[in-house]
Amino acid sequence: MDKKEARALRRQQKKDEKWQRKYTKVAEGNKFKKWRNKRPFWGATLTLLASLLILYIPLHLYAIAFIPGSFVFIGFIFGGLTLIIGILGYIYPQFSTVFGVITIFLSVLSVMGALGGFIVGTIMGIIGGSLLIGWEKEEVTLDHDKRSKKKPNKHQKQVVEEETASTAQS
Repeated sequence: MDKKEARALRRQQKKDEKWQRKYTKVAEGNKFKKWRNKRPFWGATLTLLASLLILYIPLHLYAIAFIPGSFVFIGFIFGGLTLIIGILGYIYPQFSTVFGVITIFLSVLSVMGALGGFIVGTIMGIIGGSLLIGWEKEEVTLDHDKRSKKKPNKHQKQVVEEETASTAQS
């Protein structure tokens, strides 16, 4: 075994240990931590906060919201839809990519009707939508022999061959 293979093996072992620590941290956590880990929590939370910021201006301008030619009503629609999408992000995590795209779209368009929550709501909506798009559910197993399921590298093949040869001689 040369140095390159040894380094690759150590790197893989460190990666496995890191995943093992993460799994035990989640497995031994409380109910909220387990619930949060199964959902795009931070993406949905930022989407909710962005919707509240987007709704802030139309709520203060509700007196002129229904005057013909006013775009404040659009702020109500975009802010309300973003709020609903933030809530749905918690309930249906499997649709997080679609919710993220819609969140970014509504956050950018909210600049027209609600000034985008002083632009801060738009930026938070874009970040929250990006987190919703980037989230993916990964199952972390407690299996210590994860490497045996993968395609073995050269060193692992040699070890297996040596073990089988030594058991055959016995």
